[in-house]
Order: sequence, then C-alpha cells, then structure tokens
Amino acid sequence: MSDIRPRRSVLYMPGSNARALEKAKTLAADALILDLEDAVAPDAKDEARTRVAEAVAAGGYGARELIIRVNGLSTPWGEADLAAAADAGPDAILVPKVETAEDVAEIGRRLAARGTDAGVKLWVMMETPLAMLNAAEIAAARHGADGVRLTCFVMGTNDLAKETGARLLPGRMPMLAWLSTCVAAARAYGLDIIDGVFNDFGDEEGFRAECEAGRDLGMTGKTLIHPKQIDICNSAFSASAAEIDWARKVIDAFEQPENRDKGAVTVDGRMVERLHAEIAKRTVAIAAAIAAREES
Repeated sequence: MSDIRPRRSVLYMPGSNARALEKAKTLAADALILDLEDAVAPDAKDEARTRVAEAVAAGGYGARELIIRVNGLSTPWGEADLAAAADAGPDAILVPKVETAEDVAEIGRRLAARGTDAGVKLWVMMETPLAMLNAAEIAAARHGADGVRLTCFVMGTNDLAKETGARLLPGRMPMLAWLSTCVAAARAYGLDIIDGVFNDFGDEEGFRAECEAGRDLGMTGKTLIHPKQIDICNSAFSASAAEIDWARKVIDAFEQPENRDKGAVTVDGRMVERLHAEIAKRTVAIAAAIAAREES
C-alpha cells in the first residue's frame, strides 16, 4: 500500500489567479485542482493555461497532490489544455464531461501519443446524466489498454443538478442514488472517489454534516471551493484515534501464527473477518500517510 495518498481535502484553485496559486503552497489541503475550466473566463483561458503549466513545472507545493482540470476536449480550449497539462507533468489531469468508456480511452490515446509520463494519472468528472448511467463502464475502462491512467472519480454535483433539475437540498436526497452508484462503480474497479462541492462556505455546520455524510457513503474525500473548508474536511475524512487503534488490533490478530489461515477471529469479544483486516490495513496506511505529510 505504498502508493496510498490521502485525498481528504481537494481544493479548487482558479488557474487565472496568480496570488491564489502562490497561496496554495501554504494551505493544508491534501490535493489542489488548478482549474482551467469553470473558474476561468473565456478571455483568460490562454493566460491561465500558461500560468498553471508554469506553476506546476516550477513546483514548490510540497507533498500536495497537483491536478490540472482542463476544459472539455470538445471545447475550443480543450486540446491545447490537454497538451499543456501533459507537458507540465502534474500528478493527474482532470477531464470534465466524461460520459463513456470510449471517452477515457480517447484521452489515454492522446496522452500516450504525446509520450506523457506514466506517472501522470487521469481523473474524470462525473457530472452528467449519461455519466451516471455509464458509471460502471467508465470505471471499468481503467483495465483497458488506453485507460490504465484512470485513478479517480470526481463528482460534479453542481453540473449534475443543472442538467437533471435535481435540487441541492440538505442531505442531498435527490442525488443519493447517483452518488451511491458512482461510489459502487469506483470501488468495484479500485478507484478513489471525491465528493462534490458544498457551495455555502459560510455554513460550517452544514458543510461538516455533508462531509460526514459523504464519508459514511464511502467517498474518499471532498472537493472544496474555499480554504476555510479545509480543516473541517480533513477532520471529517480522517480516522479517529480509536478507529486507528482498533484497526491495529485487527491487523495484529490476523498476524498471530495461530490465526494466519483463519477467515474469522474474535477481537475484544467481536467477530471480525479477514476482509476487515484488509480494511484495517488501508485505514492504518492512510493514517500513516497523513501523519508523514503533517510532519513534513
């Protein structure tokens, strides 16, 4: 599990704002999405593309994961965005409006044709009705020759609300079926999945509740629109000390010589199965990665 990275807080930063890109180097977010799409006006797209590519190439962001969100490939800016992002070498490129497995394959082919480093991964926005219907095939595309870069789904709940007419209500009942479908598809094929944004960044209690609900639903973390959301998000998506202690107990129990071939054992009076040991190992690994990041 050495490749596990914490993705609790994933902050959007406008690619056209030089001060924001510099400030991002000091923020406690696990990952930064340097945005060329929604956060950038049409007349600023070219300048933002250059600025973001230069910022990524220059570095200085420490252990924070860097993702460039490009414009859709069908837009006037998409092809140039993808080329610039690929050459800059971020940790991942986030592509909006992905709707089919073929979309994933086509992005993979374009990146391969440019000789893009294999370390540059692909994240995709799940934000249209068709993407919801095709979530499983999109996730499964990671096992195709042209989709192996795919590592993460990002929920675009604002666009999804716009395109379906569903309301963004507290508790998000109108969207729970779609959110659950995407969680199941992502986890079935070994992808992380990042929850959509919470728009009212002044409502801390509402934001905390939505973070906790997303965590309980199976989300890896949450996308953010303001730095003031980072601490609440990091707390909600971090295992508690008690959860980490329990995970270590489960791991230790299955590592005992007499239990190594057993499918289930008793720990502190509770029956746990080997699958719980696998969950426990991930919990401990992520906690260790978070601790290492905070110490760096």
